[in-house]
Amino acid sequence: MQLSGKRVLVTGGAGFVGSHLAERLVGDNEVRVVDHFANSSPEWVPDDAAVIEGDLTDPAVIEEAIAPDLDAVFHFAADKAVDSEDPNAQFGRNNEITERVLARMEEVGVRKVAFTSSSTVYGTAPRPTPEDFAPLEPISMYGASKLACESLVSVYAHSYDFTAWSFRFANIVGPHLQLGAVIPDFIAKLDEDPSTLEILGDGRQEKSYMHITECTDAMVHVIETAEAPVNTYNLGTRTTTSVTRIGEIVAEEMGLDPEFEFTGGSQGWTGDVPRMGLSIEKLAALGWRPEDSSDDAVRRATRELLDERQ
Repeated sequence: MQLSGKRVLVTGGAGFVGSHLAERLVGDNEVRVVDHFANSSPEWVPDDAAVIEGDLTDPAVIEEAIAPDLDAVFHFAADKAVDSEDPNAQFGRNNEITERVLARMEEVGVRKVAFTSSSTVYGTAPRPTPEDFAPLEPISMYGASKLACESLVSVYAHSYDFTAWSFRFANIVGPHLQLGAVIPDFIAKLDEDPSTLEILGDGRQEKSYMHITECTDAMVHVIETAEAPVNTYNLGTRTTTSVTRIGEIVAEEMGLDPEFEFTGGSQGWTGDVPRMGLSIEKLAALGWRPEDSSDDAVRRATRELLDERQ
């Protein structure tokens, strides 16, 4: 599907990934955003995008947002906390929203959907992890919810003639990233105490980090190139960065030299996947490769987040 001259809806379009994707699309397409602004900001929505404020568990909001004139839906809305205080509620809410979005799309005849999944669907898998790795055994309720939503997307693709793109993200970083993610957390901690940085776990947790601009570029490339009923792609980098190295990069960019203190254990929290690295060979075979390494993405995002404070 060529993303030019289309009418598209971005659910969660005022959030971190959604707002950047809306900005990426708005010049060539008519973009509609729906968001309830609980963990996002209306200031992040591009000026030329239409905004519907509301919760997607509300049938009236779903009806207004997903109209027959749409060409595609980018379904990004979700409870994204990987250490949610109420994981069962998170699982139920993410699945309810996805089912409502897909059912409404089928009802009005909108047959193209892009879904933001997560590397957490793999659990503690061998690295680099390809898209056809099995069995998928997520270790967090967030990962379980993403896997369940992928299954719903697959059902609609195969049963109702949808074309679907599911993106299994590495850790995506960049402007607008909020507390709860490692880089803004480290910045906040060092703002409070420049002499010490507490790091959850043993500091050896190591994951792939991808900058948001490369993430949105990759999504657009896949959507414009892959045409199977279900198109599942990892989005990440071939390299990884340890949490200790992130602490070093953040401290360097802030001009600080703190002592690191570790809380201990191999996980930062229950459900944390200590080491994650995605195979992106399927993405490369489609003709797209990231330019930034994982470390480059972390440093670039750190500078942008520091600039946002000014």
